[in-house]
Amino acid sequence: MIRQIRYFQSVIRNNSFSEAAEECHISQSAISQQVQALERELGFDLLERNNRKFSLTPAGEHFYKKSLVLIADYERMCQEARRLAIADQATLTIGYLRCYSGQEFHLALGEFSAKYPDVAVGIEYGNHEELYGLLQTGGVDIVLNDQRRAFSDQYVNFILTVGSEYIEISSHNPIASLPSATPQDLKNVPCILVSSKEQQENEQEYYQGVVGFQGEFLYAENLEEARLLVIGGKGFMPVEGAKQAGNFGSSISRIPLYRCGEQITRNYCAFWKKDNSGYYVEEFAKMLKRQFQ
Repeated sequence: MIRQIRYFQSVIRNNSFSEAAEECHISQSAISQQVQALERELGFDLLERNNRKFSLTPAGEHFYKKSLVLIADYERMCQEARRLAIADQATLTIGYLRCYSGQEFHLALGEFSAKYPDVAVGIEYGNHEELYGLLQTGGVDIVLNDQRRAFSDQYVNFILTVGSEYIEISSHNPIASLPSATPQDLKNVPCILVSSKEQQENEQEYYQGVVGFQGEFLYAENLEEARLLVIGGKGFMPVEGAKQAGNFGSSISRIPLYRCGEQITRNYCAFWKKDNSGYYVEEFAKMLKRQFQ
């Protein structure tokens, strides 16, 4: 019955028997027969058929909605049971930059999980130094991180993109009207950083000494908290990664960050130890690279 329910869901999702048959790699007549067999098994009609058109019966609409939850639970149960049955389970632990705001990582993770559902994926969040430490000690297999030091020959240094730097600032702040801003322009505005308590000093040292922010520093545990501070006019936030502004309406403005007449850029890389290179590590890195492209 599970297979028949999947066929039925495909028909409804595509609103077409022919497209559902193509999606399920069976003939149109076969998928029609399977849906009819499901109806006989249930003892009621799921579809109201009118020549080549069809619509859901009230019972069919209820069954369809409930079946989506049923199949999702069934797939999850099978995955969990399969993992228990595998003695030497494949795992991939990924380090993710806490303050990164782009969607590339999430899209690559979704692609990887769909292609390798039996691989257990773990995520560790951290600032630059935390991720570097996890990579050194074997706490993660691969990290998405920004480049703050020279490349080491102990690691695969896989450049994903050269990102242009921006800041997010309240739209009510006069600086938001500038076409671009420099660290000097921002010297009297607090800089809001996303950081764990343990890494606040390291993050301030980087943004102060390397980027050039000289004003007060405020800290947030996550991006949501940081953006609430920005919206509240508490300061500006340097943006990691994303080129396009998020959907914040008119409350936040995103403007380029310049220094010496040029927009500041930063390398974003996937790093992993050369002696820990493996199929899943390299496969995820390639998926991540495609998302950045």
